[in-house]
Amino acid sequence: MFTNFAETQHWIEHIKRFGSKLDLHRISTVLDRLGHPERSYPTTHVAGTNGKGSTASYIKNILEESGYLVGLYTSPYIVKFNERIAINDEYISDSDMIQYANQIKPLWDSFNDAGETITFFEVITIICFLYFRDKHVDFAVIEVGLGGTLDATNVIVPEVSVITNISFDHMNVLGNTLESIASNKLGIVKDGVPLVTSVEQEELMPLFEQTIKEHHTTMTKIDCDKVSNKNVSEQTSFTYEGTHYTLGLPGFHQIKNAVLAIEAIKALCNRKGFEIATTQIQRGLAKTRWPGRMEIFNHNIILDGAHNIGGVLALKEAITKMYPNKKIKCLVSIMHDKEHAKIIDVLDSFCSELYFTQFDYERRANADDLFNESHHQNKKIYLDYKPMFQELTQLKEDEILLITGSLYFISDVRKLLVK
Repeated sequence: MFTNFAETQHWIEHIKRFGSKLDLHRISTVLDRLGHPERSYPTTHVAGTNGKGSTASYIKNILEESGYLVGLYTSPYIVKFNERIAINDEYISDSDMIQYANQIKPLWDSFNDAGETITFFEVITIICFLYFRDKHVDFAVIEVGLGGTLDATNVIVPEVSVITNISFDHMNVLGNTLESIASNKLGIVKDGVPLVTSVEQEELMPLFEQTIKEHHTTMTKIDCDKVSNKNVSEQTSFTYEGTHYTLGLPGFHQIKNAVLAIEAIKALCNRKGFEIATTQIQRGLAKTRWPGRMEIFNHNIILDGAHNIGGVLALKEAITKMYPNKKIKCLVSIMHDKEHAKIIDVLDSFCSELYFTQFDYERRANADDLFNESHHQNKKIYLDYKPMFQELTQLKEDEILLITGSLYFISDVRKLLVK
């Protein structure tokens, strides 16, 4: 029996990340024994390479502004372990985490004794489903952890499926082509459940259309031509179908995520037979904040967890538009299993100075390797960034400090900025 949160978190975080078989058998069996808590409330399922968390948070906040009790399941965490599971604006409590871990542990032991492991992500997903059921949420927004088809969240049958975009990431699991990655993410599409997407690649549309046909459902593809008056600064704004919206999250990519959320809400309303006012959508979008995603401190320090080529290209577009006359100093650390050479090529192209570093995390790349992959004329290396961090943040009027490369890295750095 777990008696405190520290030992509960330690147990969960030291469970294997992948099971002996990559399938949904284990989690399906456990949920069956628990009475299928995931079927107790309507859900929206959000997949995609980038923008999942922001889009899910927009949807959740629009529903919350409309008076509903809304569960939100996301990963990974930036500030606190509990933030993966939240209802409205409150994370699951330590005591609730302990309670659900104790409820699941005997089932976990029985699988373990039989030579199978209920994985780390499966355990957290099960806790999420139980918590949302017991708290009687009106809706839940569920973010896919990895891919789609065999992700632990793919046991739900949602009211709406959402796919943000398709880019290269996790190729060791999802495959080395956009088609294989898209096919995996399309695994969340269910029979008769509408799909809403902002995927742009025309070459992928036959695959999307084939999937829709097989599942006897419909697809809404957002039309960026309907967006006008785009203004990207610390507060982003745009007009969509004649209505003006303001976002708390900066970046051109956030306009696309917000429009996707608007269309997902429309699909949900059509499916469930209720209405949400335009003003509620506006308030929901405006109130959305997302730690570590173009998060700005003191107007000159930016944290962004871009960790794949799609994410870093969106970051470049946002930074160069928002700070056209600024000198961009970049502190960066990247995971060794990411396409770090390609990410560094992009950072080389728009940053004025690059500072390569590393931190205490088993998957991180060595700072030396990242440094050697860069062709920048003005680059330095800090094996430990913390002693130099105070100096890096002493910025001149024309300087911006960008901290990026990994959500895990910016989570580590963020502790120095938020006391």
